[in-house]
Formats: sequence, structure tokens, C-alpha cells
Amino acid sequence: MLPTSPAPQPPFVLSLDIGTSSARALLFDCQGQAVNGVNSRREYHIPTRSDGAVEVDADQLLGYIGECLDEILVKADQIASSIIAVATCTFVSSLVGVDQAGLAITPLITYADTRAAADAVSLRQMLDEETIHQVTGCHFHPTYLPARFLWLAREHPALFKQGGTGGSGETGRSGGTGSSGVHWMSIGEYLALRLFGETAVSYSVASWTGLLNHYELTWDRTVMSVLPITTANLSRLQDADVPFQGLRHEFAARWPALSKIPWFPAIGDGAAANLGSGCVSPHQVAISLGTSSAIRVVMVGEAPPVPKGLWRYRVDRRRALLGGAMSEGGNLFAWLKNILNLNDVNDLEIALAASIPDKHGLTFLPLVSGERSPGWRAEARAALAGLSLATTPLDILQSGLEGITYRLANIFNLLTPLLTGQVEVIASGGAFLHSPAWLSILADALGQPVKASLVAEPSARGVALQAFEALHILDFSQAPTFTGQPHLPNPERHAIYQKAIQRQQDLYQDLYNA
Repeated sequence: MLPTSPAPQPPFVLSLDIGTSSARALLFDCQGQAVNGVNSRREYHIPTRSDGAVEVDADQLLGYIGECLDEILVKADQIASSIIAVATCTFVSSLVGVDQAGLAITPLITYADTRAAADAVSLRQMLDEETIHQVTGCHFHPTYLPARFLWLAREHPALFKQGGTGGSGETGRSGGTGSSGVHWMSIGEYLALRLFGETAVSYSVASWTGLLNHYELTWDRTVMSVLPITTANLSRLQDADVPFQGLRHEFAARWPALSKIPWFPAIGDGAAANLGSGCVSPHQVAISLGTSSAIRVVMVGEAPPVPKGLWRYRVDRRRALLGGAMSEGGNLFAWLKNILNLNDVNDLEIALAASIPDKHGLTFLPLVSGERSPGWRAEARAALAGLSLATTPLDILQSGLEGITYRLANIFNLLTPLLTGQVEVIASGGAFLHSPAWLSILADALGQPVKASLVAEPSARGVALQAFEALHILDFSQAPTFTGQPHLPNPERHAIYQKAIQRQQDLYQDLYNA
């Protein structure tokens, strides 16, 4: 809960936050205060198949987004005329194929899909990964689009028959879907295409593809040269402060309050979360724990070198986002509670808070969806070592939370040399907000004070603040930051966790010869 503050005042930005488990619409004023009671949410489930597929119907997602807009505009009836812009953030590295009529002809494939793992290996034989990593900020991995395009060309060659063969290096088309076969885009681009009849991709979303040259802010010629597409199959690039305007007639009639105001291109939800939690300087580290987990820091100016194991994305043309992420977070917590029959335990948080660090003797490698940061081994899977007849369900749950935290600590250590000044760690996300015990584990593992962000929806807040900035209404230095009291690290627990972190790394090396 945010501290008591004056009622939000107009003007307002309507934020759309398209996540992997729900779509949300909220209203914010120019201080980043959410308008109480004026919000909407639609929950859904993106299934995971045993072959590694994680995909969903793109039009089904757009349907949920439309329902959110319908509902929030009813709730905002008395103040709808004070809405001056719509801002969007989405889960990123998603991909859907769209035909010349502007309709999706493939499912929307998410970042968690691992079917292109073999193609990531093939890329390492075609290109120098270290060089490409510095240019695009991304390793070769099925999370990113280069491997995914190679996989799609192998498994669904008909999708590429009308397309080019790569290597054009030309500027992407600006509207519609062009005439070069399938047009490939993220969920945010597809939303814009359906609403406005044209689309574009922000530098932020493009940076999550593995195709963006961070120094030139163009689609990278070297990577494109080995792919079965040309830039004509991709959206035009533009910054997030260049809006769309003029909804198609059917949507203008459906949402008249939104018909003539700017709609800004989507940015990555991770970038938005940093902005919304107040982590906009090189000494402020944001740790997010929602369905997945990530550690990020914003840096202004030229794209800085990116350490091996981490990624570099973009907030916009001026700001880079460095860090690392895992596909595991609150999803693993929920899964463990379910399979261990702990959902009905009322005092679970109390039990976790009272638990002794690492006393269970278990080593949990929490890679249930393959590895992203820092090793980028898509084939890696979870492992649990040290089980005995004395092991309890609570022991396994605790070791799972600790296991995720150890991996976050590894990423934090890689990021630390890039930080400046007195480091401030701010944690956000529902998993942290609902588990102070997990926050304490994080502080002890990092050996750093950790403040919990009191912002319930940091990504939605962040993209709203960015829209106010684009409209020259706000400077980020003026936006308040809402945090609780810091969770201070315990030196004895930190020492215990350092040994446990090393034990987890040893298990990883034994399993994967790292």
C-alpha cells in the first residue's frame, strides 16, 4: 500500500500492462499516483507444453485488452475527458506472424519457449557470439528472435516462401504489413496494427529481440545476414516518445475518449518496472520478482559494454538497461506450494520467517524453464540434491526460494562493477510484496540492504511516467519514489548463504560442465 497522499489530480495517462499472466489497465496522474478504483484486469494462462512450446492466441490476448479498456473507461466516466495519452508496456521477445491483411497467422510465441535451443547452438557456428553480444546486447538463446527465426524456417518453411533470404540491411517498412510475405512482430506491435492500421516498434522492445544494433539503432546487418527474413518483414524502428494517433473507426466509436489522444508505442515491461520503482540512476538496482525474476540498472548515454552473462536492452534512445533475468520467480513458488500441498497452510510466511538458513542441507537449482542469465543454457533443467528421509515439504519450498535468490545474487555480482556511488537496491513485484521472509533472504544473500517498493504496479506506473515525460509534463527527477523500511542483511546469515551459493554453483558445473 502506498502512503496516504492527496487524491490524484488531472491530467491522467491510461496505462496498459500486458503480462504473461494478466492484462491490466490503470490510470495515473503526473506524480505516478494511481487513481483509486479506476482499473481493470483480465487474468489468463499461457500453457507450457512438454516439447518446450509456450504460446498463446494473439487475438485472444487482444480480446482481453479490449475488455480491460471497456471496463476502465466505464469506471473513469467522470474523468475520462482528462485522459491525455495511452501508454503500453508488454512482456517482450514475443513473436507473431501476420499476413498482408494484418491478421495473425501463427500463435504468439513467448520468451519462455525453448524449442529453438538447437538453433541457438547453430548461431554460434555462424557468427562470433562475443562480438554480437556487444552489438545487440543479447546472447544466442531461444529467448531471442535470431534462433527463433531459424527454428521457424526449419519447422514451418511455408511461412518464409514469400519472404527474402536475409542480408538486405534496408530500412524496415513503416505501415501495414508490406508485400514481402509474413510480417513478424511482438504483441505490442500487433495491438498497434489492429488499432491504427500501421505499426512500429520502439527501440526498447526491439532491443529484446537480439536483432537491434545498439550503436546505430538499426536492425543489425550481420545478424540479419544469416536469417530467412529481411528488414521488410520487420516493423520500422522509432523511439517510444513518437505516438500513434487516430484510432480506426470501429475503435474510435468504441472508445471515444481515447480516439484523438496519442498512443505511445509499447516498451518492455522490465524497462517500465525500473522507471516505476524509481530506479533510474546507475546506483539504483531494481530487482523484480513477478512470474519471472530480473535484476536491472538504468544507464544514460552511449551503450556501455555488457559483461558476459548479462544483457543490455534499452529504455529509449538515451537510456540503456543492463542486467540479467530468469524465467523462474513467483511461478516456482506457486508450483512448489501446489505440488507440495502447501496452499492451505495459513502460517506459511511465519514458518519461512522462522526457518534457519540452509539448515535443510538441500541444493536447489531452479531451472524449470531452462536457463537464461547468466549461463544461457536453454537445455538446463531444475535439479534438487541432498534429499533425505528427514526432508519436509517446507524444507523443499524454502530451498526453492533460496535457490532463486542464489541465482539472483550471481547476477547481482556480475552487475556490481558497473554500479556507481552508494548502491541502493529496490525490490518490487507481487512475490516480494507478499513475502517479507523472501525479502529478508534476498538481503542476507546479497549482503545489501533491500527496500521493498510500495508501488503495486511498477511497470504500469513506469510507462505512464514515461508518457508524461514525452509530453514534457514531467522530469523523472521530480517523480516520488515509494519504498518501505530497508531489510538489513544479517552478517552470519550472509556467510551461510555464500557457502550455499557456492554449493549451487558446484552442482551446476557438475551437471553442465560449465
